[in-house]
Amino acid sequence: MTRQLVSFCLGSCLLVMLPALEARAVELPVRKAGLWEMKIVRTGSPLPGMTMQHCTDETTDKEMSTSFSPMVKEVCSKRDIAKTATGYVSDSVCSAGGMSMTSHSDITGDFNSAYTVKSTSHSERGPSGLPRDSTTTIEAKWLGACKSDQKPGDIVMPGGFKINIKDAEKLKGLAPK
Repeated sequence: MTRQLVSFCLGSCLLVMLPALEARAVELPVRKAGLWEMKIVRTGSPLPGMTMQHCTDETTDKEMSTSFSPMVKEVCSKRDIAKTATGYVSDSVCSAGGMSMTSHSDITGDFNSAYTVKSTSHSERGPSGLPRDSTTTIEAKWLGACKSDQKPGDIVMPGGFKINIKDAEKLKGLAPK
């Protein structure tokens, strides 16, 4: 597996977990257990959109917010979330690999049948070719029970690449620095 694929997969996994990672003083609802389909659409970015599936349960969603919390604390100087009349709003400032990114996300939905995360971000001093401003929309919908060959934490990426989010820590060493 190439380092680019590992890096892309880790980044995608973190993006998928945005609702769990951002929970702080205000707790986001735990997603309904089962299989979630997540369509990711990006504008202003050379990265393609994609659709992936994530098998989860209550324990896994809660673990994602606690196990990735130290990693997020290392790279993000600001992570604020607040309840709004229509859902939640999140603002963050993070730095990694010589790039600083400010993002704002609006999160709506019931976390039982569907939710949407609309994020805008602005990056400073990123790698050449990457845009300074981009928009990402994640449209997630609950499909039902996980498939018989899946366990909570499994994420199936385009092309059938499968990773369990609990194993993502093992891949960190493979990602380019």
